[in-house]
Amino acid sequence: MRTTPLPDGPADFPRVVVVMGVAGTGKTTIGPLVAEALGAPYAEGDDFHPAANVAKMSAGIPLDDEDRAPWLDAIGQWAHGRDGLGGVVSSSALKRIYRDRLRAAAPGVVFLHLTGDRELIERRMRARQGHFMPTALLDSQFATLQPLREDEAGVAVDVSGTPEEITARAVAALRRLPH
Repeated sequence: MRTTPLPDGPADFPRVVVVMGVAGTGKTTIGPLVAEALGAPYAEGDDFHPAANVAKMSAGIPLDDEDRAPWLDAIGQWAHGRDGLGGVVSSSALKRIYRDRLRAAAPGVVFLHLTGDRELIERRMRARQGHFMPTALLDSQFATLQPLREDEAGVAVDVSGTPEEITARAVAALRRLPH
């Protein structure tokens, strides 16, 4: 799955992109592809979760805001460290307050919201192997989701199609963002 960088190259996109969306939208698949296309490093947001969060989600228990705070802070710290250098990190970032917390740590972040209909996302979740997030939590994710607002730097991209098609749409949309 090689994604070719756009002609204007990675050096003109030194921003940190947070790939967001409900579980199953493809953050872990699309994030690295977007990072490659932008010539930037990728960080898997799930790796920033404390063990207690993983255990809770594995048991089918949704995280609350208190659970998410150290996770968001760790992602924000990574994004802050990449300020001016560029990078891509995944984070569900379902609520505005979560995105505000990330922006507080790294004011220049932009969001790539992967969107799709529930049926497609559930099918994809059922097909993946070895992930701690059960499909039973999908309803709570959709109930929690607050899409990006006009005053938030970012783009929404539909997740229908192949990973390469989604990545191409995402990179093109990110490049159209005002600097």
